[in-house]
Amino acid sequence: MGFPPDLLSDDEEVVVDMHPHWWTMVPVSALLAVVIIGGLAILVASGSGTAWLVARVVVGVAVLATLVAFGIRYAKWSTTEFVVTTERVISRRGVISKTGIEIPLDRINTVFFNQSGFERVARSGDLGIESAGEGGRQTFTNIRKPNMVQAEIYAQKERYEDRRLERIGRASASASQPVSAADEIAKLDALRQQGVVTEAEFEAKKADLLRRM
Repeated sequence: MGFPPDLLSDDEEVVVDMHPHWWTMVPVSALLAVVIIGGLAILVASGSGTAWLVARVVVGVAVLATLVAFGIRYAKWSTTEFVVTTERVISRRGVISKTGIEIPLDRINTVFFNQSGFERVARSGDLGIESAGEGGRQTFTNIRKPNMVQAEIYAQKERYEDRRLERIGRASASASQPVSAADEIAKLDALRQQGVVTEAEFEAKKADLLRRM
């Protein structure tokens, strides 16, 4: 399930949407596999008496407890999201209650990552973001391909700045564009009809504007 589109602003697009690295699920998955295999071995083995009954009950409880642990870990994994959009970086987590942080791209100063030897092989690691504001520095763990995510954040930050400068340029060009005499006369006529200017004032200003054309 991807990031909800209704949480995006106009023209905002998701470019990275990921859960924590799959390695976070390996320990509990391996434990579940061992418990199930061991449980099956005991259940199919021949035996009788109280000891065998107790052993089977213990195995059943162990399998159930491990399944619950697996379910909890999977719920946490599936509800933890790291998202990069064309405007911000978003991190959300929580099964029942939700916590999250959003960092606008234009407030990000530095992005760095850290990987151990094993994490380089597994292609996972930690990602750090330094930004202006109260948050200062945020660290996100178990990020898949953190070096590629770092590069993507910088790329989107640069594109965001280009779009901002383009909007400023268009606004400046619009503001510097001269207003035509016809537009001025139309505005004056509206004021005349509202009684703000008199007929004589309207005609005098109209004649002045027509002479400038």
